[in-house]
Amino acid sequence: MAGVPDMSGLELSSKVSTLEPYDMGEPTAAIKIAVMDYGTKRNILRNFVNRSCYCRVFPAKTSLAEINQFNPDAYFLSNGPGDPAAMDYAVNTVKEMLATGKPVFGICLGHQILALANGIDTYKMHHGHRGINHPVKNLETGKCEITSQNHGFAVDAEQIENHPDVEVTHVNLNDASIEGLRLKSKPAFSVQYHPEAAPGPHDAQYLFDQFVDLINQAKNN
Repeated sequence: MAGVPDMSGLELSSKVSTLEPYDMGEPTAAIKIAVMDYGTKRNILRNFVNRSCYCRVFPAKTSLAEINQFNPDAYFLSNGPGDPAAMDYAVNTVKEMLATGKPVFGICLGHQILALANGIDTYKMHHGHRGINHPVKNLETGKCEITSQNHGFAVDAEQIENHPDVEVTHVNLNDASIEGLRLKSKPAFSVQYHPEAAPGPHDAQYLFDQFVDLINQAKNN
């Protein structure tokens, strides 16, 4: 269509991100999460606040040094628009986050950035995944989840197969694309779909509990 730019190579997250940090939740909460705003959805933040977390949402290009002044217990990588491969600034920051050993959780674009931070490429899909009722298999439980999705890029499955530290946790049952991954050596994981979708299926809300459990384990070690 005339006037519509090619999404490949298009960096959009810094254009939709918050201009200044802002907070959600109770400052006295036991868990503090630094949220990278690449285009985050409000209901993601609500899910954290409902689990007694205090969130500070940072602009997409915030340095880790500035983020760590908040002294977070963990980092969250949000959803957002555009080509993840055009976001070197985010990939480099996530590499630094992983080096701290603190838990990291990514959704959608955040999932793709976590993959890129571990040397796994992303690619533009011929047809993206849009809307609800996408079946995803959780390889750890063997159960199928009905999910909400909205993405046009995906993570390279072949590169994960050959990666020594990354394993697939979820796959799309329609096209076998990668829907989730985790690191073997660090407390970091991600999913391609939207567990927070509202209105939408609730099958994957356990992922927020999983992240909180991971944070509590890290705090108690």
